[in-house]
Amino acid sequence: MVTATALEAELLELAGSVPDPELPVLTLQELGVVRAVRLDGPDTAEVDLTPTYTGCPAVEAMSLDIERVLRAHGMREVTVRTVLAPAWSTDDITPEGRRKLQEFGIAPPRVHHGTGPVPLALGPIRTREPETEPVRCPHCGCADTELLSRFSSTACKALRRCLACREPFDHFKEL
Repeated sequence: MVTATALEAELLELAGSVPDPELPVLTLQELGVVRAVRLDGPDTAEVDLTPTYTGCPAVEAMSLDIERVLRAHGMREVTVRTVLAPAWSTDDITPEGRRKLQEFGIAPPRVHHGTGPVPLALGPIRTREPETEPVRCPHCGCADTELLSRFSSTACKALRRCLACREPFDHFKEL
């Protein structure tokens, strides 16, 4: 017989295996957005999901995909709750997720270590901003890159260009 705790762990793994709808190279577990799964009965589960930011348009798709996967595993009723505290941080991305981003051609976020808010400049774009750790090109590894736009294909990514190989690339912004 499977215990409730073992089933919750299994369901958490299943929910975490869902690909991110905006970055399908990552699973929700690698992205760090699936926080917990609780059983509310023998075939009823509640999942805590923390979006990358409060206005993330992918939350609905993530929720539907989680519900589909858990229902296919025998859960009759699945509720996905959006949980905003503690807030998601790019530090929640697993090392495997960072490796996959790099291989996919997206510079992973620099590790922030939760030491307070990430500074955000709202003034004019500076193409070469001072940084403690440079954003490395995912194509050639060069640290000499420039910011082209604070926003890219999604709000959580910026568009940069490598000054060595001249290739543009997305950078998953630190939050």
